[in-house]
Amino acid sequence: MRLVFAGTPETALPSLRTLIDSPRHDVVAVVTRPDAQSGRGRKVHPSPVAELAEEAGIEVLRPLKAGDPVFLERLRGLEPDCCPVVAYGALLPQSALDVPRRGWVNLHFSILPAWRGAAPVQHAILHGDEISGATTFQIVKELDAGPVYGVVTEKIHPSDTSGSLLERLAVSGAGLLAATLDGIENGTLEARPQPADGVTVAPKISVDDAQVDWAAPAMHVDRLIRACTPNPGAWSEFRGQRVKLGPVRASQERLAPGEIAASKTKVLVGTATDAVELGEVQPQGKRVMGAVEWARGARLEGKETFND
Repeated sequence: MRLVFAGTPETALPSLRTLIDSPRHDVVAVVTRPDAQSGRGRKVHPSPVAELAEEAGIEVLRPLKAGDPVFLERLRGLEPDCCPVVAYGALLPQSALDVPRRGWVNLHFSILPAWRGAAPVQHAILHGDEISGATTFQIVKELDAGPVYGVVTEKIHPSDTSGSLLERLAVSGAGLLAATLDGIENGTLEARPQPADGVTVAPKISVDDAQVDWAAPAMHVDRLIRACTPNPGAWSEFRGQRVKLGPVRASQERLAPGEIAASKTKVLVGTATDAVELGEVQPQGKRVMGAVEWARGARLEGKETFND
């Protein structure tokens, strides 16, 4: 089939590579978000999907909005049979959905109808799910509600961050997406409606949402930090400045919520239940470092706390 692939971040790269290498399909163009500022220098860079497409000699379309008339005219001119989507990052109007004769097929990183929305992997970890997965479905106007083609599952490990889990799902999901497109092409795969029960929503997690509440149980603190690693990054305030926090480890010691206890080998912080041991820490404006190095440099005095 003639494909126009839509995607933006690194998460989409395994799928794009798989489809470029597929002998059954021809990726004639990609659609991605416009070039954006990134990195310390805030220089403008193309998206990872745009970079891969340009390396492969594939046309790149960067519409500000998917309903832009110039973009829609070019999309129609490409005459795609199907448009696979992986983390494109923008809404598709009906005028765009109507272009490919076999529709738009989205790879979504949850087992639908669970965790519809922008942050399914983060919410799966935050809410303590034991199993996650990826789903291919036909895009309709309602968010992530279209009929399903296929599913793969993935166990969530106790140490998983949203980054590590998404990395695995991006790879297994790429195989699912390719198999889905194969099945659509040869007529052996039919989309089935999602069940009405079990719908949950996964809105984007903001920086404010990522602030650690030390008055919560240790289990919640652990899940929040892992869910927000690497983005948007869990944090807490220390002496009036934000400190980013990496995944923590369980401890059987008890401290008051937010209280910091540092030794030569570890740094503990109290929660509503057991304390947790800090891993990596990034003070505002500084590099990432181990918690012990951070505590030594901070020269803790008495019973200092986070969010004081």
